[in-house]
Amino acid sequence: MATDANAAIEAIQFPCASCGGTMLFDADSQQLKCQYCGRLQAIDADDAVPREHALDDSMPEDADTDWGLAQQTIKCQSCGGESLIPALQTATLCPFCGSPKVLPQPVEAAEATIKPESLIPFQVDKDDATAAFRAWKKKRWFLPGAFKRENTNARLAGIYIPYWTYDANTSSAYTAERGDYHYRTVTRTRVVNGKTETYTEQERYTVWHRVSGDYDRFFNDVLIPASGQYDARLLERLGNFELGGLLGYKPDYLSGYIAERYSVNRTQGWEQARERIDDVLRDDIRAEIGGDEVRSLNIDTGYFNRTFKHLLLPVWNASYSYKSKPYRFMVNGQTGLVSGQAPRSAWKIAFFVLACLAVVGAIVLWYASTQQTPQ
Repeated sequence: MATDANAAIEAIQFPCASCGGTMLFDADSQQLKCQYCGRLQAIDADDAVPREHALDDSMPEDADTDWGLAQQTIKCQSCGGESLIPALQTATLCPFCGSPKVLPQPVEAAEATIKPESLIPFQVDKDDATAAFRAWKKKRWFLPGAFKRENTNARLAGIYIPYWTYDANTSSAYTAERGDYHYRTVTRTRVVNGKTETYTEQERYTVWHRVSGDYDRFFNDVLIPASGQYDARLLERLGNFELGGLLGYKPDYLSGYIAERYSVNRTQGWEQARERIDDVLRDDIRAEIGGDEVRSLNIDTGYFNRTFKHLLLPVWNASYSYKSKPYRFMVNGQTGLVSGQAPRSAWKIAFFVLACLAVVGAIVLWYASTQQTPQ
């Protein structure tokens, strides 16, 4: 019943009470489901609010490294991706790039990995993810027609991708120059049909003032991928996960799926979160300053009460080929949103460029005709 991509995960022992078969997490029912007799078994969900941990240079004393499963780390020799699978299983395909060059790592190479305290279970199953990709293809105008019509043979792997979230209070002091536009009437001359004429127009100028101030803001759940195996743009375009759906971690939710081991530690993740926070603060402070322009903006920010959480979020990852070229796409396992790479049609792009040039040319000709002075 299982695909090559998730065959390794079927060794997680959740036996069916009726027939002894393997029970996997079912996205439709949000329960464990026997792959043989179809029996459903409820999961005692933990709805407790995820705990925040103080961000420092050491692992919190209460951080748990026991995932509740005997696991081993496997590493792809092609892309370098690492994931966690049951200790007694072997993997046949890399869940990240689809390569068969996947090898178990020696015990001494394993590191204590902080167990995620919360996750969002898969709510989009494999069939729904495939349908979402087909719908996504149809909406892309620049894709080749043949590619849109064909059933893409993609290898889908359900993966729980590790993320960090960060909270922080910020206090910023800023200085800048604010520019306000003013207008004045000026008289100018021009030559029209060999004759010099005068005319007036409004001229804009900027008045600059030095400004300074303070700005405080609290940032909650700044979400940073702890995975280094994906194109950051693909992950970004997956859209915001609805973190209100977080549940306490239970190994039951991983049955039938792969859990990726984080490769971006929490300190590295904070550096990325701080960059995002600084970008938001810069926009906020520019808006606070007001005016028409802002220049020489300097911001000095302090970060306080920094905390983090480690969690898993559901993603369908897929690789496929078209005309011998590899492509990848991802489907948000909670919302069904698709983010992907796809082939482009050269003639459609050329047609679009020519159409744009024709429109621009028509506008230029129209504007030129309106500027002509009657004889």
